[in-house]
Parts: sequence; C-alpha cells; structure tokens
Amino acid sequence: MIWAISVGGSASAMADIYAYTDANGVRHITNVPNGDTRYGLIYKSRYTKPKGWNDAPISSARWTLNRAAYDELIRATAVQHGVDPNLVRAVVHAESGFNPQALSPKGATGLMQLMPATASRFGVSNIYDPNENVRGGVAYLRFLLNLFNQDARLAVAAYNAGEGAVKKFGGIPPYDETTTYVARVMNLHGRYLAQR
Repeated sequence: MIWAISVGGSASAMADIYAYTDANGVRHITNVPNGDTRYGLIYKSRYTKPKGWNDAPISSARWTLNRAAYDELIRATAVQHGVDPNLVRAVVHAESGFNPQALSPKGATGLMQLMPATASRFGVSNIYDPNENVRGGVAYLRFLLNLFNQDARLAVAAYNAGEGAVKKFGGIPPYDETTTYVARVMNLHGRYLAQR
C-alpha cells in the first residue's frame, strides 16, 4: 500500500486525522480535509472534543471543523466586541460542539457553556437562546482579553477556570482540565484560521 500524507498547520500532532484510499490503492491521510467528503475520520484528538459532550456518545460530525454553524451570529458578535471570530468559533466548538442545548455536569449551558453567574454578569436572561448565549460569551471573552493584555491563551484559560485562578497562578492554572482545554481551543483556533 502507498501512503500520501497531507499535513496542514503546526499543531498536526494534536489534530483529528482523516483518511481515504483512492482507486489506485493509495492511502491519503490528512488533518485538514477541507470539505473533501472522500475523507473519513480515523483518529479523534482529545484537543477537539467538545466539553459539552464529556460523557455522551461521540459521532464523527462532532469532531470535524464546522464553519457554517451559527456563522453570521458568531461573526457579527465577534466584530461588535472586537474579538477574532475564529477564536469565538473555536471556543463554541470546544465548549458545546455547536449544540445550543448542551449542558455540562457543572451546570454550564448553551453554545458557549455559560455558568449561571457569568450569564447574569453579562446580561444573559435566556441562557439557551443562541443569540444571548453568544453575546454573553463573547462579551466575557472581550473582558478576559482586556484583563490579560490581549493574551488569548490566558483569556481562554480564564474562560475555563475563572480569572481568579489565572491571576493566582500568574498564568495558565496547572489543572488538567484547563491545560487540555487551552490546548484544544488554541488547536481549533489555528485550524479555523487555516481554513479561511
């Protein structure tokens, strides 16, 4: 068997892996299928696992990049708050896998998995409404980016663990969930940027 490998981006070791075998018996493997439906998912990276599905069955659709879901809402809200839309999309992907009904075991809810206190803090009254949830989540991301001097990694860490934890440790808190979450979001962010 002949293998043809296509690797996109610098974080390929942490990416999902897709493959297909062509008519000549050549096995094609990539981490960026770019919508080519011949590719099938053969490896699911823990860095792209949606947090909202921690204990739920995973279908391959939840692991693939999704630029179409809530695109207009994500772009408009991100632009309004001066946040990179690809970062917002990466957070939504990591948090809920684009499921507006996602509910984590800790009580985080909706597309951006807002905790009730965070939702209240940013004026979200219906946490399941995609418009309100994304507006509140992006406003929170903007706040965190400002708080941590536009450092996306620290803002993302604070989105997961809280700004107090990031301040306490002077960087990304040494919690397994948070370090995995930051790697997951930054991996997705890079992949969404590469897909533009």
